[in-house]
Amino acid sequence: MDLVIRHVKEQDHEAVHEILTSPHVLSGSMRVPFAPLQQSRERLTPTRGIYQLVAEAEDRVVGFGELITYPDEPRHRHAGEINMVATHVDWIQKGVGRALLDAIIDLADNWLNLTRLGLFVFTDNIHAVRRYERVGFVIEGSMPRMGFGAGVWMDAYMMGRLRDP
Repeated sequence: MDLVIRHVKEQDHEAVHEILTSPHVLSGSMRVPFAPLQQSRERLTPTRGIYQLVAEAEDRVVGFGELITYPDEPRHRHAGEINMVATHVDWIQKGVGRALLDAIIDLADNWLNLTRLGLFVFTDNIHAVRRYERVGFVIEGSMPRMGFGAGVWMDAYMMGRLRDP
């Protein structure tokens, strides 16, 4: 499989929206059902400090990843947050999520010189927790009732990855 990781383009908005509104992404994120396409378009508007990537295979967008940084915050500019890594339902368990995660970490380490990456992940998302652990993230704490969805409360882990400068 030839997978290309690149920055999101305007013509990708509908494909990213399809990923962001799919049931498996809704269950693992803070998004809610029935979000209009315009909401995704607004989210994908270029914003300073936010890096949005897509994974492309077979001429279609098959994944989305987002890194949030704080370039205008002197005491926080060394840190970033992986806000999302999401894969199209047809491409789950095919290396797309890992490729996006690797690209985000490379960007953070080798181009932005971030020394701390953080993220939140729901505790029942064992696959994602293990994926993050394999690339150096550790569970730093837990957050009971971090989210609510499908009629139930969801706990989350705070995970972090430190890199020596």
